[in-house]
Amino acid sequence: MKCPFCGAHDTSVLESRVTEDGQTLRRRRECGKCLKRFTTFERIEGPTLFVIKRDGSRQPFDREKIVRGVIRSFDKRPISIDLVASLADEVEREVRRKEVSEISSKTIGKMILKRLRNIDKVAWLRFASVYFELADITGFEKLLEKAAN
Repeated sequence: MKCPFCGAHDTSVLESRVTEDGQTLRRRRECGKCLKRFTTFERIEGPTLFVIKRDGSRQPFDREKIVRGVIRSFDKRPISIDLVASLADEVEREVRRKEVSEISSKTIGKMILKRLRNIDKVAWLRFASVYFELADITGFEKLLEKAAN
């Protein structure tokens, strides 16, 4: 494992733990050169899963895209990065449980919206406005009505 601080390849594992969800291995490491410590995560990687975009194109599933999109929806909102990571983990597990080789971005968006609604309505509204491609105030008014219910 390459040290993120000095780039040396001489690192050693100090401690390994399974995370709460049981799907990830957390390793605490130390660089043999600069002696700085850092954490790595090992995750099970299943078969390649493709996401079918709105335009019909296909891209490999990327959990980090979920994280980036959700973080944008929480801009200037009181939320922890751990909660965002947990949401992304939940969505990824749900997607992989379906045991399909392709899934639509629309389906993934619905999974995210379902979770966001229970966490923060403002973030839900922001994410939904992009997801539903709202172009005018009427669309926002309908979403606000939905959020109020």
